[in-house]
Amino acid sequence: MDANVRDLLAVVLEALDIPHPATSGGAEVYAQVRNDRATHAVVALRSVLDDKPLMGIEWTTDYLREQLAQHPAAGYVTVAQAHAALDAGKTWSEAVTLPGGEDQ
Repeated sequence: MDANVRDLLAVVLEALDIPHPATSGGAEVYAQVRNDRATHAVVALRSVLDDKPLMGIEWTTDYLREQLAQHPAAGYVTVAQAHAALDAGKTWSEAVTLPGGEDQ
């Protein structure tokens, strides 16, 4: 497989494969973040698959990375974060609370 295509596919996977929320309270934020990231991935793929793309695969991959940086998988507590907090001795309520006090 071409290295540029593989790189683009890896970034598309990064866009879509974000951590799941620890509670249903984080589901709405998770869905919005994933939707935003999926939209940017679709735009990148359409650009590359266009018969006459304006930019090459490398540019499109870099652009997608920039968009993902602007839409990080944040704003909710992930399963891994909750487990780490529990392992550190926090209660479930503490483990699923975002810094700043917002419950998830």
